[in-house]
Amino acid sequence: MKNFPLAIGGAGIALLAGVSFAQTGASAQSYPVRPIRIIVPNTAGSATDIATRLIAQRLTDSMGQQTVVDNRAGASGLIGHEVAMNATPDGYTLLVSTSAGLVLNPLLSKLPYDPIRDFAPISLLVISPQLLFSHVGLPAKSVNDLVALARAKPGQLNCASPGFGTSNHLGCEMLKTMTGVNFVHVPYKGSAPAISDVVGGQVQFMFNSMPPVMPLVRAGKLRAIALGATKRSPAAPEIPIVAETLPGFQCVTWYALIAPRGIPPVIVARLNAEIVKMFADVPFAQRISDMGQEPHPTSPAELIAYMRSESERWSQVIKAAGLKLER
Repeated sequence: MKNFPLAIGGAGIALLAGVSFAQTGASAQSYPVRPIRIIVPNTAGSATDIATRLIAQRLTDSMGQQTVVDNRAGASGLIGHEVAMNATPDGYTLLVSTSAGLVLNPLLSKLPYDPIRDFAPISLLVISPQLLFSHVGLPAKSVNDLVALARAKPGQLNCASPGFGTSNHLGCEMLKTMTGVNFVHVPYKGSAPAISDVVGGQVQFMFNSMPPVMPLVRAGKLRAIALGATKRSPAAPEIPIVAETLPGFQCVTWYALIAPRGIPPVIVARLNAEIVKMFADVPFAQRISDMGQEPHPTSPAELIAYMRSESERWSQVIKAAGLKLER
């Protein structure tokens, strides 16, 4: 009899656990029942933001609930990642992270999050080749011209980026190490002010994803020099790739959809299926391609494998450039 209350307590706990599990399962099966927030750790108008807004609109249409983009830029993406990491893992707060947030920053900085431990993968979204472009007044129309100019003026040319440790920054570093030239890296707080200063001539050139840059190139406000992809882009086949001049050069960024660790697997599966279906729609995929980005949905496991391969590739670039932990 002395154990009877304990037995009742144990049964009660088991019953409550069962009810909780059943409620969670039911909630996941009916997902979504309210608006979904996608955090973007970059500024509005950035390439990441542009792609995410297209994806969010498609999710709104296909899932029957509004999907909103919440820009949380700052601290090289750290702010947005922390907000997402600490959110309730119920599928209503998601994060579109990038190669910087999931690979480069962990290699270069001491972070309060671990990209694999603290987040659940959903799908890779797009691969976005970095475009090397310059101020229109810079007397360099090719990679060879730019290298020759930098060699003639060591330390006098500036390469902008949205911040230390971004793929844009590492594109600058790769260009340095592969050619032996010297120029100055100038980090900004986001791509928009950096691009603006290249237009104005305050800095001479930079790498950036194509969507926010190509309209300025076509308007004659910037000069496209070369693309950091492994092949020319159907969106601008006239632009050569850097590897045509420097074999082996590759500078791309990519975006992935992830969630706080602990999100129910059934919700991950639902979101992954929506992404795969979205990019299987030819007009939608073509819209992404027309911006100079490559649609690339994956399974959650494939995203983790891709992150690990990218970590290995970029760690070699970082070592060659002699970059150290920033903090």
